[in-house]
Amino acid sequence: MNFKDLNLSPRILDALAKENYAVPTPIQEQAIPLVLAGRDLLGCAQTGTGKTAAFAVPILQLLSGRAVERNEPRKIRSLVLTPTRELAVQIYESFRSYGRYTRLHACVVFGGVSQKMQVEKLRRGVDILVATPGRLNDLMNQGYIQLQNVEILVLDEADRMLDMGFIADVKKIIAKIPPKRQTLLFSATMPKEIEEMVNSILVDPAKVEITPPATTVEMIDQSLYFVDKDNKRKLLVHLLDDQSIRSALVFTRTKHGADRVVKDLERANINAQAIHGNKSQNARQTALNSFKNGDIRVLVATDIAARGIDIEDLSCVFNYDLPEVPETYVHRIGRTGRAGLSGTAVSFCCIDEKSDLRNIQRLIGKTIPVAEDNPYPMMLTTPTPKSELRRRRPAPASAEPGRRAPFKKETAGRSDFSGGAKGKPPAKKYTDKPKWKKTYSRKG
Repeated sequence: MNFKDLNLSPRILDALAKENYAVPTPIQEQAIPLVLAGRDLLGCAQTGTGKTAAFAVPILQLLSGRAVERNEPRKIRSLVLTPTRELAVQIYESFRSYGRYTRLHACVVFGGVSQKMQVEKLRRGVDILVATPGRLNDLMNQGYIQLQNVEILVLDEADRMLDMGFIADVKKIIAKIPPKRQTLLFSATMPKEIEEMVNSILVDPAKVEITPPATTVEMIDQSLYFVDKDNKRKLLVHLLDDQSIRSALVFTRTKHGADRVVKDLERANINAQAIHGNKSQNARQTALNSFKNGDIRVLVATDIAARGIDIEDLSCVFNYDLPEVPETYVHRIGRTGRAGLSGTAVSFCCIDEKSDLRNIQRLIGKTIPVAEDNPYPMMLTTPTPKSELRRRRPAPASAEPGRRAPFKKETAGRSDFSGGAKGKPPAKKYTDKPKWKKTYSRKG
């Protein structure tokens, strides 16, 4: 089958041909006819399977076929919600590419940058809006965005939006959209909360499941190194000495950890940059573009920032820190097996991560092969006490700058209350110095 067999318009076929798209991926082959038929859709597929085109192409065709008067102001008729800035930009660029020969206008809004340019484009009129939930809610509250004309709603990477705490924002947005609409939901995994959302917002949905949720890409060559935490940086430098690794994406658990890895690599004369939530959007996009263009060889990222990174022919993914959520491992290694291509995934495991490793291997249903050529074998065999790990654990990070992680009590644990009981000011200290003895100064 090719795209011509999917009853697409000549304009969209020409745009797909310009992108060198000839044969649809399995999810595109199954999803596009269902969306064109007006069905609600639940899509379960791993990253890298072509989900974006599976909803972008039929949306462009449907909106192009629904006539709008030339003199009538453009209104948002399709909304795509996605968890991260990078993924939002990627989806927006896909709409522009596939719809280059249509009269439809797309726009993307996300946090971390000034809203001025985004607002200006919204005022000129938009047919398709791609947005992260935080910035969209902000612009709605300011009166710049109205959603009463939305005909097609897309929730992309729904499981990641759940992990990042966006579900409350998503529910507020859905409440502003007409109930009579077409809804498309895509998720790599199907936790209980996502199943509940499916039942509440989708009407008689068709289900497209290309790869069972949370299974690894079989063509990816996986390997495991047992190594002490302090030797991880040495092992990474050693492995990157192999020049056959043309490009590498390194995953760390924390933002500070990503910055430390970059410094270690730079000391070893390996070009690397970090991409995480503390970086500005311009810095993140510059680092990503430098990596795609080959100006840097290594990109170090946290899971939130890396969601949506789409890089062709990525040589290797390194799990510098194993993820605490097993499904995240599947998303990570899928970065190097895009659209069925082969790839390599290397994981480091210290003594404190062995429980995470067991959960990952239980999820994927296989044992990750242990590498034999390990110059830094694990020496520590006693796990760090849980109480010590809790003290080391970083505070929860917000998904976008300006969005604070919630605290139960603002005063709990504040340093200015450190002298007394938790949450209470310290007891008064008595001194021999009289209270009335003060020195005053007067200017002029």
